[in-house]
Amino acid sequence: MTFALALTPDLLRLVALPVFAWVAVRDIKTRRVSSGVWIPLALLGGVLLVWDGWLARSAGGTVWTHEFLLPAVISMGFVVPIAYLFWWVGGFGGADAKALMVLAVLFPTVPRYAVGDWTLPLASPPIGAFSFTILTNAVLVGVLIPIVLAIRNAAAGRVGTVMFVGWPVSVERIPETHGRLLETESGLSRGGLDLDALRMYLRWRGRSLSDVRENPEYFRDPATLPDDPNPPTDGAITAEVRSDGGTLERDTDDDAATPPIDHDFDDPWGAVAFLEDIDHSAYGTTPEELREGLEVLASRDRVWISPGMPFLVPVFVGLVIAFTYGDLLMSLLV
Repeated sequence: MTFALALTPDLLRLVALPVFAWVAVRDIKTRRVSSGVWIPLALLGGVLLVWDGWLARSAGGTVWTHEFLLPAVISMGFVVPIAYLFWWVGGFGGADAKALMVLAVLFPTVPRYAVGDWTLPLASPPIGAFSFTILTNAVLVGVLIPIVLAIRNAAAGRVGTVMFVGWPVSVERIPETHGRLLETESGLSRGGLDLDALRMYLRWRGRSLSDVRENPEYFRDPATLPDDPNPPTDGAITAEVRSDGGTLERDTDDDAATPPIDHDFDDPWGAVAFLEDIDHSAYGTTPEELREGLEVLASRDRVWISPGMPFLVPVFVGLVIAFTYGDLLMSLLV
């Protein structure tokens, strides 16, 4: 902000940089960010919003109307509803939406920082709603991700329709990888089994992916489902998993290692039984997607996945750009 005595609130807002750096790294590694992260930032933003409002009201004139009130209304009245809407339709994850809502409260106006002879950000947003600048910067950074993927795949000679959204990985890495399978038995697809849902299934069943790959005919039979399934967790790589492996009905038989006769089952892989047992809460996964994914992973050594880059990474990069340079979109349009 440009009015006097606004330096202290703007300095306090700098705490957002290390916090968003941390959540971006955590989102890459775990795809999980605790809701508790946002509460202190939201409270800080509320206090600073009132503080800035009091300073602007004291200054009066255009400082109150144009430099504070108008940007604050845009930030709270546009960015917050946009974040909620995109979460509601599935375009954002819960953490992404909460992050943008917090930014709307924390950065309703443009902060100013004197660094030597420079005043940051270098390019002032014409609207003045700093949270909107962060959002547009993040979207522009996010657009670059498919381009980077395509360049990486093209350099390796991998050219095709999925080169913009994924890359191939060894099946051995799947249990420790986030993303979505981009392969079906008939070829490449733009969408497939969520790997978090796969981990939920394997943990529920008490088996590893290597177990399934060693004897797919056996595990395809729903009669081999455990009598006492394990907690499926939420599919996170870092989730605590019960280590006893569960108890499989056929594991107690003398011929447990012998695969059953291959025939058509009513519920191959026990996909329906699994989803019904967990109230169909495996990230929207259908029995068909689960079966198709298991068939692919049981028979191939390398598969295409979409890493699904979390939006908090572009948000952090957009925040850094906003703090230093300013509004990328306006610079491109002018």
